Formats: sequence, C-alpha cells, structure tokens
Amino acid sequence: MRGHIIRKILVVLIIITPVFSYSGCKKQARCGCGKDILFTLTNEAATVYYNETGTSITFTRVSNPYETYNFCNPGEMFPKFTDYKSGDVLQVSGHVYWECNYLYQSSNYSYGSYYKVYMIQVTDVTVDLYGKK
Repeated sequence: MRGHIIRKILVVLIIITPVFSYSGCKKQARCGCGKDILFTLTNEAATVYYNETGTSITFTRVSNPYETYNFCNPGEMFPKFTDYKSGDVLQVSGHVYWECNYLYQSSNYSYGSYYKVYMIQVTDVTVDLYGKK
C-alpha cells in the first residue's frame, strides 16, 4: 500500500515539475535599423569607406577590424564626407543593430563567427581623433 502511494506522488511530481521549471521563451533578436538596439558607439575611431554617390557607407572600427558596420542612413550622412576621402579614419557615433543577413546566416550554424556585421543609425561623424583636429 505504501509503495502505491509513493508511486502516485512520483507520477504527480513528474507531471508538475516541468510547469515550474519552464522559464519561458528566449526572445529572438530582431535585426535591421530601428529594431532592437544592441549598443551605442560614441566617437569610435573607424576607417570609413563609401562610394562616390553616397549610397553605400561602411566602416570597420580601429579597435576591432573583424566587425563591419553598414550605415542605416547613408544619404543623410553623406554630405558630412565632402572634406574626407574613402578610407579615412574618422570618429563615428550612433545606435547599432544586427544586420539581418548576418543574423539569419549565423543562426544556421552552431559555431560563432569572429567576423560580425552590424547596421548603425549614425548620429555624428567627426575628424577630431584623440583631441587633434
């Protein structure tokens, strides 16, 4: 009789345990400009590259060349580049987001990638590196 009660208690515990151990779904990161902000860069030294029309502006941070940042707003920021040339080191500020193609591709592989791709809503670009103009 006692063994029968213990078995019933064990069955009830097996059924109830998952209810209390479930911690909810992990939020999937959203990608693209204006979605989930990953972090913010402030006056980050970066090597900036752009085409003649200003439709594509990208940069790599001096501190980590294995990350590429694509401008969300190249048309808006392109007039600031009239005094600079592609490949110059400038200071960039803005909000950083996941780049969608990178995020989709990286979710298909179990290993991490050293090379990351981001989108950035740039708020400012200056040439004042390390207090020098």
